[in-house]
Amino acid sequence: MYKHLYAHFLNARPGLLHCAPHSHHYWPDVTRDAHLAYWDDAAAHADEKWGVILGEKLPRLQQYIAQELHLPYPQQLVFAQNTHELLYRVLTAFPAHKPLRILTTDGEFHSFNRQSRRLEERGNVTITRIPCEPFATLNARWEHAIKQRTYDVIFVSQVFYNSGVCAPPVQRWLGSVPDETVVMIDGYHGYGALPTDLSAVADRIFYLGGGYKYAQAGEGVCFMAVPKSTPLRPEYTGWFADFAGLAKAQHGPVQYATDGMRFAGATMDFSAIYRQLAVFEMWEKEGLTTETRDAYIRALQSAFLQHIDSLSHPDVNRTNLLTCDTLGHGHFFTFRLSSPERVSELAAELRERGVATDYRHDRLRFGFALYHDPKDYMQIRFA
Repeated sequence: MYKHLYAHFLNARPGLLHCAPHSHHYWPDVTRDAHLAYWDDAAAHADEKWGVILGEKLPRLQQYIAQELHLPYPQQLVFAQNTHELLYRVLTAFPAHKPLRILTTDGEFHSFNRQSRRLEERGNVTITRIPCEPFATLNARWEHAIKQRTYDVIFVSQVFYNSGVCAPPVQRWLGSVPDETVVMIDGYHGYGALPTDLSAVADRIFYLGGGYKYAQAGEGVCFMAVPKSTPLRPEYTGWFADFAGLAKAQHGPVQYATDGMRFAGATMDFSAIYRQLAVFEMWEKEGLTTETRDAYIRALQSAFLQHIDSLSHPDVNRTNLLTCDTLGHGHFFTFRLSSPERVSELAAELRERGVATDYRHDRLRFGFALYHDPKDYMQIRFA
């Protein structure tokens, strides 16, 4: 139904059923022209291109993302090459010599998991990790942990990367969190996929997202929504964080922008900003609202499960599917199998049959995208 929008990627990989958009989503054709437009602007403006990028392109993209997530203050969005850079910038607002207490789960993405374990090596950082499973009791266990003690930082995903299951929604538990606690939501598997309304919590949370997955713009266009009244002064900072003050004398206490740019870094490749703008413009032109995209993916997921049921496979079946009706689900499915070796074996078998999946340890993941049709899943076969 929507394959014509992704012709370049599909034609470059003929015969392949790409079931890993949750890892690297195909880019729509409009992003190619957008990428070239960045080059043309650089040629036309050279060092003066910052006026075009920061004065025209970035504000337009802030507006689009604010609409997507129902954020009231577009100017509170700050951009970076990756979300980890933004996450760590927030953490550097806490003095390294003072104790730091963090609440999170055992289902967070590799970068945060690695960074948090490295922080623990300081000796003054305490991290409480709530097990995601059993999913049926996660809501209660998460809320109990929040009420049990006070934390400096709470970090949790919107959708867990290693299962596809949604985390307890922030709107449900934020009222139990003290005002001084920094709350960060990793929205990478929610942004561009799930209808998300942050209007009621925008003044309170940091929300991280990016274009690599469901926003379809590729790497290099990540962002963070910053609470409007935050007093945090990140130690890890760069010249973009006070762009308006560059002409002033640079001495004394470091000054920061009064909007989301206070968490900005330094010079970066902005070509991905152009690609992301093109994706939003395409969605607008094609009438592909978040709700429309989500509904199409849900229909694909239903078709996929019907086909999986028909295969009666001993491993890839509903019994091994990680899911939770109470919490909800994102745009990919995860099957937990008996061993990492079995997962690797099945992934290789599928690839030989022209089906690209991905896996993490003992979990095989299948993702869904607008460039799929329901009948495409008939290509999924096992020996």
